[in-house]
Amino acid sequence: MAEPQSEYPVQLHIDYPDRPRDRLSTVFRLILFIPIAFILFLVSGSIPFEVGGESIAIGSGGVLIFPLVLMILFRKKYPRWWFDWNVELLRFSTRTGAYVTLLRDEYPSTDEAQAVRLDVTYPDAQSELNQFLPLVKWLLALPHYIVLLFLILGELIVVIISWFVILFTGRYPKPLFNYVVGVTRWSLRVGAYMGLLVTDRYPPFRLSP
Repeated sequence: MAEPQSEYPVQLHIDYPDRPRDRLSTVFRLILFIPIAFILFLVSGSIPFEVGGESIAIGSGGVLIFPLVLMILFRKKYPRWWFDWNVELLRFSTRTGAYVTLLRDEYPSTDEAQAVRLDVTYPDAQSELNQFLPLVKWLLALPHYIVLLFLILGELIVVIISWFVILFTGRYPKPLFNYVVGVTRWSLRVGAYMGLLVTDRYPPFRLSP
């Protein structure tokens, strides 16, 4: 008998808020989201402007992808601090995503996990990563892009429905909650496979952990 495969090296768990939701913050969620979205934008990219003829950029470079492709391709290395930066930025963006999709009421922290736990296993590049696979992972992930397109459209509809349900009942229906979490989990696994390059294991086609 074949041994059961270990869990995928990217795991997301978001605690279900089994209590009355904050209806007031739900009503104004998109407005309340703006400040933390701006912070996320600043750490995910840069805003260029000129001062005295000199070009200055505010912000950072976002997730490191192309340098990783080159490092794995030519050196077969995945620098630990690059991994830490990518994962922490991904965790921050996941917390903000959980807030705007109404999964949680607490305002997203810039550094604490809160009720959104994203675990990513640091890869041993020498033994676990194929140095040439990063060149084609974006193509291999094409079936996931197609499926995710429909899943994300469904997620948008689910969030809108949940917004009204929370306003009237103070609850986020658990099946709808699990669907949104599942789509987020699926997206993160695909992103970790073809963007963060932390694993060569093909992402599973499932919403569950």
